Amino acid sequence: MFDFSAKRRWFLLIALVIMIVGAILAFTPGGLRLGWDFKGGFQVMLEPHEGTTREAVASKLDELGYGGFSGRIQETGGNYLIRMGDLSEDEQDALKAGLSEIGTVLEGETGYISPAIASRTTRDAAIAVSVAVAVMLVYITWAFRKIPHSFRYGTATVVALIFNMLLTFGIFSLVGRFLDWEVDPLFITAMLAVIGYSVNDSIVVLDRIRENRARGIGGDYDTMVNFSISETLVRSLNTTITTVLAVLTVYLIVGGPIRSFLLALLVGILAGAYSSIFVAGELLVMWEHGDWIRLIPFASRLQRSKA
Repeated sequence: MFDFSAKRRWFLLIALVIMIVGAILAFTPGGLRLGWDFKGGFQVMLEPHEGTTREAVASKLDELGYGGFSGRIQETGGNYLIRMGDLSEDEQDALKAGLSEIGTVLEGETGYISPAIASRTTRDAAIAVSVAVAVMLVYITWAFRKIPHSFRYGTATVVALIFNMLLTFGIFSLVGRFLDWEVDPLFITAMLAVIGYSVNDSIVVLDRIRENRARGIGGDYDTMVNFSISETLVRSLNTTITTVLAVLTVYLIVGGPIRSFLLALLVGILAGAYSSIFVAGELLVMWEHGDWIRLIPFASRLQRSKA
């Protein structure tokens, strides 16, 4: 049986560093690239003439004074979806007139979202994710109410969940910087799915800790936690591997419009495997011993030297 508890400060330090880096990447200027739905603008659906390629559409946009928008052209069902910034009505008309030279502008699928509405959509998405996390904390605390310190179990689950989310945000900020991927509604849907999946992953471990503690299995607290994690390790890994293989297969075969959804799921599932094994249970051990200071290597030694 691997001694997870003895290495807890290293596991948690790795998690803390990833969380800080993920937050910096995602929430500093140039971080997550918000998509059209979250920042507003004008979109055009173009049915191309025969022989009109994506490169030809990008060249036409450059000719019209919108160079650099090649990353905003998406091919969907043989047509090209072009998403621009906030344009005036005259600019919209000029854009449609120019694009009509290389294709047919489908008016029914061409539209405009004002920045104010997009800002409200972004706010609502953030509220939805925050409420989901808060509800998880309350529910898990209530579900573990019959054992001492049930709030610790809820907090450990939420910390593991935040780790998964920040890692996913960090990865998406890198993908956005280097590959021009944008955060769209499917990404938010994926984050909500990751929340549910991650909580389920952590609960499997924490519930086994609760059962073994109630039965007095494993001896001291550290050994009991190690034993509980070891008991659920194979199940957690098998679940993660099979889910990752399924998501990866769909990503490789389908990709396209749902690639952001699939990548967010993939990263979130892998992060959940780490957090359920190396974060949630180890937080309980640290809380039990009251040794939060040991999260930072050598911090306790520095504290003793100052004393």
